[in-house]
Amino acid sequence: MKPAWDQLGDEYADSSSVLIGDSDCTDSGKSLCDKFDVKGFPTIKYWVDGEVQDYSGGRDYDALNEFVSTTLGKLCDVITLDDCNDKEKGYVEKMKGKGADEREKQLVRLTGMKGNDMKSELKKW
Repeated sequence: MKPAWDQLGDEYADSSSVLIGDSDCTDSGKSLCDKFDVKGFPTIKYWVDGEVQDYSGGRDYDALNEFVSTTLGKLCDVITLDDCNDKEKGYVEKMKGKGADEREKQLVRLTGMKGNDMKSELKKW
């Protein structure tokens, strides 16, 4: 599981809303693990609105990434621009100036790209 966890950490390294971390419960992280009642290894915990939860899903990269992207990641709101970075805001403003046909073309293009492998540096906004 460690390689999948490290890959997930790399994927979200620049995220403003998701932090992927780990702790060695047998050494320097013991007090942290005790605080959050970690009994077995590996244990995955996550927080939503300040509340700790136990993760019970798949342990491969695809399962972990799917969980993080759908449950934990904050998405850019194109109406209010909440949780949008500067690049996302620029794209939204650019698309507001386009007609319905051009926006539909972009939607088709982006939908076609969904789920395809992409270099991590290209995924970053």
